[in-house]
Amino acid sequence: MRTGSLLTTTLTRFGRGLLACALVLPLALPAPAGAQQRNVPIVRDAEIEALVRDYSRPIFKAAGLSNSSVGIVLVNDSSFNAFVAGRRMFINTGALVTSETPNEIIGVIAHEVGHIAGGHQERLRDQLARAQTMAIVGALLGLGAVVAGAAADAGGLAQAGGGLAMAGGEMARRGLLGYQRSEETTADRSALTYLKATGQSAKGMLTTFKRFASALSLSGSRVDPYTVSHPMPRERIANLQSLAEASPYFNKTDSPELQLRHDMMRAKIAVHLDGQAAAARLFRKDPRGLAAQYADAIATYVYGNPRSALQKADALAKAHPKNPYFQELRGDILIKANRPAEAAQAYATAVKLDPAKSSLLQVAYGQALLATGKPDSVEKAVSEINKGLSRDRENLSAYRYLAQAYGQLGQVPEAELATAEGYFYGGSYKEAKIFAARAQMKMKRGSPGWVRAQDIINYRQPGKKK
Repeated sequence: MRTGSLLTTTLTRFGRGLLACALVLPLALPAPAGAQQRNVPIVRDAEIEALVRDYSRPIFKAAGLSNSSVGIVLVNDSSFNAFVAGRRMFINTGALVTSETPNEIIGVIAHEVGHIAGGHQERLRDQLARAQTMAIVGALLGLGAVVAGAAADAGGLAQAGGGLAMAGGEMARRGLLGYQRSEETTADRSALTYLKATGQSAKGMLTTFKRFASALSLSGSRVDPYTVSHPMPRERIANLQSLAEASPYFNKTDSPELQLRHDMMRAKIAVHLDGQAAAARLFRKDPRGLAAQYADAIATYVYGNPRSALQKADALAKAHPKNPYFQELRGDILIKANRPAEAAQAYATAVKLDPAKSSLLQVAYGQALLATGKPDSVEKAVSEINKGLSRDRENLSAYRYLAQAYGQLGQVPEAELATAEGYFYGGSYKEAKIFAARAQMKMKRGSPGWVRAQDIINYRQPGKKK
């Protein structure tokens, strides 16, 4: 989510499961993986990504995972949820904006890291295969009984055969759900271990589960605990309460600095996803605090006029000259006001101040340089965008800006290769190969660009026949 405009894309995934959804609908028999894939709307924002990465870093270390080995993806979804798929952790914006303290989200992250470190996803695949086998065996047994009943003209036996087939599927489903519940419990326990090892409280985890329990109670729903993939919220609280309270860090609170960053993140998400009044509701107890001011500046930019928004952003940047995201906001406003040269200066300052070295800020700087239309600035835009892409190859919009920059400079093969890269990382492999072939025809054989184009042309999707 670029501060100015909501930057979203989609990602196809086959997720391991849900952390937060206690009201999981009863599962049908497992379908092939391809049938369970769906598009996930992804949000990109330098400030939010840096904060969530800071939350995750000590947890990764405690779990024996390297910080770079697990990708963190923000999902544009209002529900309180998180899940893992492979070596990626997906966190909904709804979870981020609903959580009142950093500790609540850190507890969510610790739980998901428990799944990754425990290899739960790989074992779940084995369980899915076993469940399918059980279902198939049950169906075959039932079919055999049905055939025997029909041959003997015994209707009762035929009906029993149908029941036997259904029972086999039900046993498979319940066995799989029971396995998932056990792994959720294991991940909860692992989370407690990581939180204690990093000197953090587990109170946020309990707060989260109490929120789910309250929501379930208010819904009036009656859920069979054997037909859900997670333990019931009150059961989770009962299992964790005494262990969490035994930690010497149980009553430790988040630092004021971290809490402020968390509130700023919530303000940004609330304004972009829920409108002008959303942040005002969040910070009604502190309407003049920095987070509320930040929300007001963003809302004025998104829903008001650039001049007024710039005044508010300038005031924030002047009062907090070391905050890169106030400079980013200034850049976004200036771009909207068609003042790209000034926007480039603001983004350059944001890049210089940014401790996380976000590729998004680097690309925003290049985009502003490109918008000036000046040859020298366009050449610099190519350099800055490439710097950003070197740290984040999946920044899809960056390839579009890079192609535009190369096009303005008359470097057509490079523009076509950048377009091919964008299609490739976006999963549009057919289009990627077309543009890669076009680029390669104009490049010197064996050059780095020619070789990269060949890699795209030769790429074969896993599982597809050559």
